[in-house]
Order: sequence, then C-alpha cells, then structure tokens
Amino acid sequence: MERNKTLLNPESTQSFWNTRWENKQTGWDIGYAAPAISKYIDSITDKNIKILIPGCGNAYEASYLLEKGFTNVTLIDIAPIAVLNARNKFKDHPEVSIIEGDFFELEAQFDLIIEQTFFCAIDPSLRPQYIQKMASLLVPQGRLVGLLFNTDFEKEGPPFGGHIAEYHPAFSAYFDIHKMEESYNSIKPRAGSELFINLQKH
Repeated sequence: MERNKTLLNPESTQSFWNTRWENKQTGWDIGYAAPAISKYIDSITDKNIKILIPGCGNAYEASYLLEKGFTNVTLIDIAPIAVLNARNKFKDHPEVSIIEGDFFELEAQFDLIIEQTFFCAIDPSLRPQYIQKMASLLVPQGRLVGLLFNTDFEKEGPPFGGHIAEYHPAFSAYFDIHKMEESYNSIKPRAGSELFINLQKH
C-alpha cells in the first residue's frame, strides 16, 4: 500500500501533508473546535496548564482555549503551510507557541495533550510509537483527551480507522482509561463513529 509507505518517514510525510494543504484537500477540517473537546475544555479550572495540540492544522481548539483564558498552548504540525497559517493566525498571541516539526521528535512536557484527527492521520504501524510518545510527553498524571475514530473506512487512509477493542489494551499499558466511549456530541457526519477519550498517564 504505497500511501501507507509514504507516511512512514518524516520527509515524505511532510511532503504528503503539505500537498494536501496546497490543494486545499482538508476534509478533516470542520471549521471550529469539536464540541466534545470544547466541553472538556470548559471543565478545566487551571488556565495555566501546559497544553499540546499535535497535528494542529487550523487549530480551532487553540482558538477556543484562548477564548477561555488559557495561557500556555503549544502547537506542532509537520506541514509548513499549516504552520505558516497558524503563525499568522496567532501572531498577536504570545500564549501560543508554534513548532514546525515531527511530533515523534518533540522533547517537552505537558499537562494535557489534545487529540483531534492526529491519531487517524498517522500510519497504523506507528500507533505503538504514538502511544509511547504521548506518555513520554506528559507529566505524571497528565492527560490525553480527545477523539478517536471507532470505525473502518472504505478507502485506504488517511484517515485510518480502528476500533476500541484494539485501542483499549494498547493505551492501557501507559494510561489509566478514565473514559473511552462513544462520543454523544460528535458532529453529525461523525456521529456514531467516534470515541471520546480521557486518559491519564500512569
């Protein structure tokens, strides 16, 4: 499967996603922060926690965090066009740091990582590495919160599908699973096909 191979190294991955941005092939972009994530953000009382959004794209969740008064948000994306867009968007917001680079090479520590259409964008063979990296980027008791697809897609990915039966044991090795269940407030096109996750690092 040639596309899968394309997404197995940083250089070709960067080219793949940058071409998507150039051609405006951004079907993952819903135009606003996902309701399930916004609702979780509303429940956070400490506005100074360190937050990471990997594969940030247009970073609507970051905009929502700013609206709610959060002060320490980091975005990372491998596609230069996405990063340029984000830098323009948040140029007047020092609360937001923006990194162009490979998530798997990031070295930092965060209290919260927001997952929104990043897990489904990477080749499934990299999922064990994704889970380990997420755990390494979180402080003890830090959280990974967001949405995962709980479905198969007819076309070869990305997006790549998957199911709770495989996610649960894989994430359990590094996280306490506070929540991994069907999202009741997904956007209409994704209703019934998403899981809301709230995972706490061991």
